[in-house]
Amino acid sequence: MTLDAQGTNATACAGLNGQVPRCDHIARLPAVEYGPPECKECLLLGQTWTRLLVCLTCGWVACSDDSQGGHAKAHYRETDHPVVSVMEPRSTWRWCYIHRRTV
Repeated sequence: MTLDAQGTNATACAGLNGQVPRCDHIARLPAVEYGPPECKECLLLGQTWTRLLVCLTCGWVACSDDSQGGHAKAHYRETDHPVVSVMEPRSTWRWCYIHRRTV
């Protein structure tokens, strides 16, 4: 067993070939229904969005960080819901705010 600086089992936390820690948040995601394909906050403020993200914990839809409002990240900060996906057909892209990387 390999221990990291904090004394935890680094081998158990490793990703493929030990490259990066696994994101356990993916395994804990419930099945959710997505909200409508719009950012409600942007609509209220008269803003437009670049792309929409959906919270995979509760289904909330909001604009991405590269949009003017960045409301998806604001949702994460308010709720601690860690993983989002892009609202595009057939996309498998997911982002974990806790790990700050794609998962």
